[in-house]
Amino acid sequence: MRKRTEKQTLTKDRVLEALASTPSGAKRDLARALHVSGNERIVLKRILKELESEGAIARGRKRSYERPGALPEVTVLEITGQDPDGELLARPQRWEGNEAPPQIIVVPGREDEAHGPALGAGERVLARLTQTREGYEAHVIKRLGASVHKVLGVFHQSERGGRVAPIDRKSKYEFVVESRDRAGAQSNELVLCEPLSGRSSGLPRARIVERLGSMNEPKAVSLIAIHAHGIPTDFPKEVLEEADRAKPVGARGRTDLRKIPLVTIDPEDARDHDDAVWAGPDDDPRNKGGHIVLVAIADVAHYMTPGSALDREALKRGNSAYFPDRVVPMLPEKLSADLCSLMDEVDRPCIAVRMVFDRDGNKKRHEFLRGIMRSAATLTYSQAQRAFDGKDNSPLAHNVLKPLWNAYHALAKARDRRDPLALDLPERRIVIGDDGKVKSIAFRERLESMRLIEEMMIMANVAAAESLEKTRQPLIYRIHEQPSKEKLYAFADYLRTIGMSFAKGQVVKPAAFNRILAQAKGGPNQAPMNDVVLRTQAQAVYAPENIGHFGLNLQRYAHFTSPIRRYADLVVHRALIRALKFGEGGLSDTQAAKLGEVSDHISMTERRAMAAERDSNDRYVAAYMEDRVGATFEARVTGVTRFGLFVRLPESGAEGLIPARTLGFEYFRHDERQHALIGDRTGTAYRMGDKLTVRLMEAAPLTGGLRFELKEANEPQSPASRPKLPFKKESRGRRRH
Repeated sequence: MRKRTEKQTLTKDRVLEALASTPSGAKRDLARALHVSGNERIVLKRILKELESEGAIARGRKRSYERPGALPEVTVLEITGQDPDGELLARPQRWEGNEAPPQIIVVPGREDEAHGPALGAGERVLARLTQTREGYEAHVIKRLGASVHKVLGVFHQSERGGRVAPIDRKSKYEFVVESRDRAGAQSNELVLCEPLSGRSSGLPRARIVERLGSMNEPKAVSLIAIHAHGIPTDFPKEVLEEADRAKPVGARGRTDLRKIPLVTIDPEDARDHDDAVWAGPDDDPRNKGGHIVLVAIADVAHYMTPGSALDREALKRGNSAYFPDRVVPMLPEKLSADLCSLMDEVDRPCIAVRMVFDRDGNKKRHEFLRGIMRSAATLTYSQAQRAFDGKDNSPLAHNVLKPLWNAYHALAKARDRRDPLALDLPERRIVIGDDGKVKSIAFRERLESMRLIEEMMIMANVAAAESLEKTRQPLIYRIHEQPSKEKLYAFADYLRTIGMSFAKGQVVKPAAFNRILAQAKGGPNQAPMNDVVLRTQAQAVYAPENIGHFGLNLQRYAHFTSPIRRYADLVVHRALIRALKFGEGGLSDTQAAKLGEVSDHISMTERRAMAAERDSNDRYVAAYMEDRVGATFEARVTGVTRFGLFVRLPESGAEGLIPARTLGFEYFRHDERQHALIGDRTGTAYRMGDKLTVRLMEAAPLTGGLRFELKEANEPQSPASRPKLPFKKESRGRRRH
């Protein structure tokens, strides 16, 4: 009888109460909770429909119902940033309400403790929610990684409403942004938005979740690359506070190197100075004509306790990222530009390696020191080169730089015998003016002073790997596999098309590539040959297992010389501190057990930074070339694909695409073996390395694309007669060793 009465008194209030206690919100589960059956299901259906029309409930996924503004006990959240007190803020990944979502504060838990990177904006977590007076508290159950549901684009407001034009060249459509979803964005602002279900005017809808700055401001170009690749920019409050508490280091307990005139030698635009060098003759009569080389590296590990907020953030970033107009550092400025930077006449902690070489550059022995140093001078490569060339007669040049030069000559002999891969890949320098626009683009001059520093750093890196192997300490190696068989076969096929040979079955060594590069030097194939050899190589990565470094032709190699900007180097420093009993700051057992995960992560962050740096450069070059549309240039073909030719301008290094459809009326077939496009009717061929006269037809700073056409194609079309297709940048990347 009681059940009968309850069925007859089914009300909206009872339905709402049942909905609050029914996690799924499904109609079937509501009916079960209300003891509804038979014809009363019709009454329940009517009440649900009325509540939905009144806005008291909303339709969710899979025909479920939910209270607007209410969140489930367990849900997926996206980290949005921090409040002024340093608390992590989040929002539900799925939110369909017209109002702003409730405030959610993420309570630190096990997932955020010492052994993993700190949570950052854009990351997703599965969390358990507890309702509070102000909103919700979230306890992380599991980290889910970065959100894949965000689009970076430029917002425009017009009479038709708001639109977001995506930066990504793969995006085919703009997104419609309704007024309630604008988040205050103004026209021509760079924004992050998340796609929403449903369409408006045939276009997908989106909600703006973050405003990143006006496209009219200087430095907007690198801002696009930074956010497009998800590179963290702002340091959490606790990280900055930890850095601010850091103090200069005294000499107590350290080897005093302050009387040794160590010098830093860096590019003119260097943002930090983390390595210094000194050399002198070895006075040991058993090593006649030998040299002593001291390489001192900033002791970053002193300031970075494993598992601290600073350490977690550095691991999360993995490395610094460098752009023409800015640097996104791995460490806060207090450390990267001050306490860990080797400044003139200022005491700085360091970890140094003292290496002894014979007259032919063979390393006889080495030892590591944890010391205190004082840089005698901050030099640029150009300044050092002047001294090496005899154009500087100062005491510094005679007493400090000349011995360095003598030691380098010995090391160069050993390098030449080792015969590492000798690619000639000029480095482009983009100079940005005060107005945020490109002032100049040119290739850096390749100086012998650069090779001096490179070789001394390589030897220090080798010494670090050797010492850690000898003491059986876990470490992160820099490894570089030899090229795959497939790439070697393709390389041999290409060489045959230009009259050169390469035995496919040989045990390949860097020297084999060097012989090919030497044959091509000075001829029309010199530049393309360097590109082809580069593309034949594998990607260098970090790993706790050693397979050697093919490009450098070394059996063991570990990055040690740049701990300010590479987390791998910091790990090696910690391993040395632990192995050699240098005191505090050594590698912990916990981190030693996770070197595989750390290696995978920092290899990823390195690739991410490289891609962002390349994209930023492409966009700056496109902006620089924008007012040169219509001009003609001499160019060289650097890549051939089925959709066109990649060409590079020798003066600026600007690279763009000649679409295959613009080459003429006939169909051009892609011959992969010959790296060529060949006309089916006339046999006209465009090959890697060909010199062409081209006209710039389009420069797209937003995507970084340049489109060229031949000045005179065989059977040329007039530009007006060709169909105008949307132009998006196609990208090709370079690898670093």
